Amino acid sequence: MTLSIRLDPELESELARAAAQTGRSKSELVKASLREYLARVAPRKTPYELGKDLFGGPDAGPGDLAERRKDYLSESLRAKHDR
Repeated sequence: MTLSIRLDPELESELARAAAQTGRSKSELVKASLREYLARVAPRKTPYELGKDLFGGPDAGPGDLAERRKDYLSESLRAKHDR
């Protein structure tokens, strides 16, 4: 994608000087700066971070539900049948 930006003369000369000093192109420096800025301002969240308020908590049920799911299902069905 191509993006055009207008820089004031002072910023343009600073960018040119930094590019010359580092041996990188102005485009590379702008891309790197933009990536760094975006990482600070709008960090990407992991799927866990996005849904952590939806995941289990103290009232989420038995802590061993994944391991004993069949036992719990049997107990639930038995209790329902005995009513």
